[in-house]
Amino acid sequence: MQEMTIYGVSFDLVGKQPIVLLKTVDANKFLPIWIGHSEAAAILMRLQEQTPARPMTHDLFTEMLEQFEARILKITVTELKDSTFYATITVQQNGSEIELDSRPSDAIALAVRTDAPIYADERVIEESAIEFEGDAETTEAQISRSATLQDVDPAEFRRFLDQVTPEEFAQPFEEDD
Repeated sequence: MQEMTIYGVSFDLVGKQPIVLLKTVDANKFLPIWIGHSEAAAILMRLQEQTPARPMTHDLFTEMLEQFEARILKITVTELKDSTFYATITVQQNGSEIELDSRPSDAIALAVRTDAPIYADERVIEESAIEFEGDAETTEAQISRSATLQDVDPAEFRRFLDQVTPEEFAQPFEEDD
């Protein structure tokens, strides 16, 4: 398992589908996950520290966990199968741990609300992560809890978005020369 941070949320330029971009904590590898519009909104609202007038589903679930004296220990992106990412939410209640199957987008929306760490299985990173070039100091300066991808090299990221499809994440990334 590798710990991940949320690098940002953006949109696929072709299909206008939201993408959450996770980054490995210890390396310069990025894991793009296509998500739904409502989940993107839920993640962005929390990253931007906005509070909705009424609780959203993820806010309600977080409140329920608190009322049941349970907490999210971590979320893990566990696998990529048939172009679909899978995740688990590890919850602790009364000293017991429970693993719940989840879509990564819902798990991430909960993680940002509970400050739970985010992990990805090594196999998912090997199969699906993209490595951007750049020195460690510059890359680390770019990482923030921002809701945009402004600091990513626009030409390289645009090329990536123009060429990649969700199906390609089952195969290792190869750069064009």
